Amino acid sequence: LVSSANIACGFHAGDAQTMLSSVREALKNGVAIGAHPSFPDRENFGRSAMTLPAQTVYAQTLYQIGALAAITRAQGVMHHVKPHGMLYNQAAKDPQLADAIAKAVHACDPSLILVGLAGSELIRAGEHYGLVTRQEVFADRGYQIGR
Repeated sequence: LVSSANIACGFHAGDAQTMLSSVREALKNGVAIGAHPSFPDRENFGRSAMTLPAQTVYAQTLYQIGALAAITRAQGVMHHVKPHGMLYNQAAKDPQLADAIAKAVHACDPSLILVGLAGSELIRAGEHYGLVTRQEVFADRGYQIGR
C-alpha cells in the first residue's frame, strides 16, 4: 500500500543508521525514496517556526538531501524531496524560503521531484528551476478556494 517514503535526514529526526535501514527497507519493498529535510529542530520534531536567512536554508537543505543522497547512491536511487513540518508550511507561503529549497534540490540533483502543497510558493519555485513537481493536499484539512 505504500508507494513512497519520506526519510528524515537528521535535523528533526533520524541519523545515518536509521536512514540506511530505512532506505534498505524501502528498496526491499519497492517503495520510492524521498529526502525529508527540515529546520534544525529535534526538540519539537521540526514543527517550530524559524526565521533563517535564505542562504542558511539553502545550505541546510542541500546538506540534508546530500546525506540521504550518499546513502541512496550506495543502495539505490533517491526519487523526491518533500520538506518536513514547519519548513514545508513556511515554504508554502514564503517565496524566498521556497526558492532556497528548490535551488538546493536543483543543485543536488535536478532529476529529483519536489513535493509541495498544491498551488504553493514551493511549487512555483520548483517550476522556476525546471524541477518536476508533485502537488499534494491533505484529506484531513479544510481548504478554502478564494478568488
